[in-house]
Amino acid sequence: MKISKEDFEKMKAKYDQEVKKGKPAKGNKHDIENQTNWESYTKEDLLEVLNQEGVIGLKFHLTEYPEDVAKEFYGDEADLYVGRLNLVYSPIYAENAPGKNEEEYYDRGMVCPPTCQ
Repeated sequence: MKISKEDFEKMKAKYDQEVKKGKPAKGNKHDIENQTNWESYTKEDLLEVLNQEGVIGLKFHLTEYPEDVAKEFYGDEADLYVGRLNLVYSPIYAENAPGKNEEEYYDRGMVCPPTCQ
């Protein structure tokens, strides 16, 4: 699912301020002690981006859910996601791809925990 650049930047900033600096990720009321083990995307999720004209690959960004983005994405279950590590991906375009000047971001894979199947 495509997400806004603003949401991506908030998620990246939270990761950069905490985990990237070696600090624990912060949930709403406590540090995250049982951090993300994995995140999965469906074939359809990835092909939605890979099949776009001019796309030659994907770039994966390490991020972390801030409270406002978790609420936007997960509503009443937001507290389960705040402070969780996450991957956001964006297309890599061929140099000559027409009209692709602005980066696009995609998210909403299955994050374990809290969703482990």
